[in-house]
Amino acid sequence: MTYTQSYTQTQQPKPNALLWIARILVGLLFIFSGLIKANDPMGFGYKLQEYFHVLNLGFLNDYATWIAILLCALEIILGALLILGIAGKKVAWGLLILIIFFTFLTFYSAFFEVVKSCGCFGDAIPLTPWQSFIKDLVLLILIVYIFIKRDQIKPFIRSLFTRNLLAAFIILASFGAGIYTYYFLPVIDFLPYKEGNNIPELMKVPEGAEPDVFEHIYELKNKTTSETKKVTDKEYMGQKLWEDENWEVVGEPQTRLVKKGYELKIPDLIISDMDGNNVTEEIINNPYYNFIVVSTDLKKMSPFDLAALDRINTTIRDLSADYNIRAILATASSPDEVDYLNDQMELVLETFSVDAVPLKSMVRANPGVMLMLNGNVVKKWSPHNFPSKHELITKYLDKVE
Repeated sequence: MTYTQSYTQTQQPKPNALLWIARILVGLLFIFSGLIKANDPMGFGYKLQEYFHVLNLGFLNDYATWIAILLCALEIILGALLILGIAGKKVAWGLLILIIFFTFLTFYSAFFEVVKSCGCFGDAIPLTPWQSFIKDLVLLILIVYIFIKRDQIKPFIRSLFTRNLLAAFIILASFGAGIYTYYFLPVIDFLPYKEGNNIPELMKVPEGAEPDVFEHIYELKNKTTSETKKVTDKEYMGQKLWEDENWEVVGEPQTRLVKKGYELKIPDLIISDMDGNNVTEEIINNPYYNFIVVSTDLKKMSPFDLAALDRINTTIRDLSADYNIRAILATASSPDEVDYLNDQMELVLETFSVDAVPLKSMVRANPGVMLMLNGNVVKKWSPHNFPSKHELITKYLDKVE
């Protein structure tokens, strides 16, 4: 080894440990955040629609799910390439633009209280807007540092061909994850209607569970001095202020949540027949197999979805000839839309009205199918993977004890 070679080697810059830590932290968090949302892009799309509403971007609602898939893929791609050191400068720019956008969005929703949950980690880890904003603020600091040091981001894979091949695989896999779960339902279901859950139990408050604790705040005015003061209901009762004729209550008392109690997993499920009668208990406690076909909006079904619904309807009609089953269509659409659909395909499904909010949580598809037995969710399908008559018989109907 010559002196020049030895000198050159000793002058090579040492790895920036702080930059590596920032890259790993940001990269892993972006990958995790992207994957958890890509697991349920339709759910993330619903959250985006809330943001579109407050930002007057309602024209994007019909594209919300595909925008969700794009954002999830970007998070995964940028996070993975950051750790690998591939396209470092471009990745740094992409991260900076994305985190500035997310930080603005979470601050806006937190400050103006327009969105209750940010949706950063989907339904797996619910965060309040302020928690999400703080998280994004920390990420912003790390990403600004990464951006400043972007010239030092070097790939640790020497082969250009291998790097390009790996980057292409990451891009395809990132988009593929969201597209797959959009067509075939989430791989991991974090919602209360997931397979194995008992719906009636999740609609009840367990024995001994503590309810929400509230306090009422009264504004009092002294009739003689015009002095005003605010007291809680405990102070009002404890000091017997209602007996003091010098003080009078001004306006209506304010109510404040002091302690959050037990929160029902399913607080909003009401199933009504076309006459407006509540038949929720009758449906969810059915001791026999119960096919619940879900559609939030019949008008938004594509021709493929309508064909799939027709196939589902036909399969259930064939099954009902030999098996004691019940099948319903739960929808938020109007009776006129249901009647039109019935004229087109002669529905064997009984039609019931359900609010769109619980319907969106039942099955992430329009239409979707939920199979229940004695209150338990047995299986869920999208229109793309609803099984054949033979499969339903062998896997489910013939196995009833």
